[in-house]
Amino acid sequence: MDSISLSIFASRINAICEEMGAVLQSTALSPNIKDRLDFSCAVFDPAGELCAQAAHIPVHLGSMAYAMSGIVTAVEWQAGDMVVVNDPYLGGTHLPDVTLIAPLFIDEVLAGFVANRAHHADIGATTPGSMPISKTLDEEGVIIPPTFIVRGGVIDEAMLSEITGQSRNSFQSHGDYSAQLSANRCGVVRLQALIELMGIASFREALVALNDYAERLALSSLSEIPDGRYRFYDVMDDDGMGQQDIRIEVEVHAKQGRMHLDFAGTAQQVMGNINCPLSVAAAAAFYVFRCLMPVQTPACAGSFRPVTLSIPEGTLLNARRPAAVAAGNVETSTRIVDVVMGALAQAIPHKIPAASHGSMNNVAMGGVVMRNGIEQAWDYYETTGGGMGAGAEMDGLSAVQTHMTNTRNTPIESLEMHYPLRLRRYAIRDGSGGAGARQGGNGVIREYEFLADTTVTLLTERRHHAPWGLAGGAAGSAGINRFVEKTVDAKQRLEAKQRLDTHAGDRLIIETPGGGGWGKVE
Repeated sequence: MDSISLSIFASRINAICEEMGAVLQSTALSPNIKDRLDFSCAVFDPAGELCAQAAHIPVHLGSMAYAMSGIVTAVEWQAGDMVVVNDPYLGGTHLPDVTLIAPLFIDEVLAGFVANRAHHADIGATTPGSMPISKTLDEEGVIIPPTFIVRGGVIDEAMLSEITGQSRNSFQSHGDYSAQLSANRCGVVRLQALIELMGIASFREALVALNDYAERLALSSLSEIPDGRYRFYDVMDDDGMGQQDIRIEVEVHAKQGRMHLDFAGTAQQVMGNINCPLSVAAAAAFYVFRCLMPVQTPACAGSFRPVTLSIPEGTLLNARRPAAVAAGNVETSTRIVDVVMGALAQAIPHKIPAASHGSMNNVAMGGVVMRNGIEQAWDYYETTGGGMGAGAEMDGLSAVQTHMTNTRNTPIESLEMHYPLRLRRYAIRDGSGGAGARQGGNGVIREYEFLADTTVTLLTERRHHAPWGLAGGAAGSAGINRFVEKTVDAKQRLEAKQRLDTHAGDRLIIETPGGGGWGKVE
């Protein structure tokens, strides 16, 4: 294909993913999907290789790209089918992230797949918000192996009811699954139209050209990393079960643009839920190198070809079933990014920023409220932004999501309309960014007041080990979690990972970390 035709093809297939996302957002019921945009959409070829993805959630998309081939080759597909899966050890991330996959057949020949992954605030875990302080996967909710939810175009209502019936709000859950079904239907229609316009042979040739082009761009950009071995380590604060300072170590072997990452120095899997399935670790590693590639690099399998991984089984980043993984997806993935960037900073110091806030600052909560004389259960989950690390040419941004997440915050109006909560304060945490020639971004302060009895779970990081600076820049401030009982009105410092039961009038204050600074102050 000539370059213009290839560019048009890439834009067309990317537009399918974007439209799927628009359908999912506009038809979902939960604030997690329609407000926070905690979802991702992608297109795959018949072998499960990534063809295109929208600019949604990196940890979703990278893990799907890594694991989809194993999922699709294990299923006997027919036209009109759709499979649902959330098992982290079979290509998922953590249980709240539920994936729906739909095949496309052209003249009875499998032509490709569309898929979307969305976060469900309640997947039937032991605590509201489905992000518990857990020891095993079973405690984290309903485990869904690859299962047909649609067969030959007919929804399996019994299966759908079985899944949604384990949610505390089955009506909202059913609405979100319906939105995911609709997004995939849209994707199948649009992908079919594109293939029929081009012809199946030309479509396949275009995919080959797109992947080869992506690989050339990837190799060209990664060739700027000098050949050598670069080692770095960092630690997780704790696992929520008493184990602290849990090591993640990588050695990056760079040779002529090809990167091999060896995580052999990483700690063994732990009792708490900061373990990662292999697909999540791969997503974090791929993300770092994707950031070094030109913006026009196609988001397809070819861009990942120059990067290989070695992660011993049974370690924190390649845990064995039934290890708990709820926080591995959201917290450990961000530390993997820090570790890989720390190694690359030794090779290309002016291209790598200081550490960002390093936590998704997860808050899960829920309870029961009376509405129109009827008890109604509610669940809510959100992540909170912080400070971005500064780089050689820019100060870090303040109050943003960074790296492995790309969600928005829930607007205060939506939060207070849906749940028995009041936001007392939402502000920049001034002075929390690390000092330097380039200033690290500031974190945020988010203060909740509970209007009813509520069970809360916190899964946070960078509360003990602050985000590091680079080139002489100072570290950002570590985060702080505080609780204020109405009856005492005194601030109590909380652990990084903690469950607590609150009463009406109590308050929770989350102060997120700032980003590290870059360069010495002259």
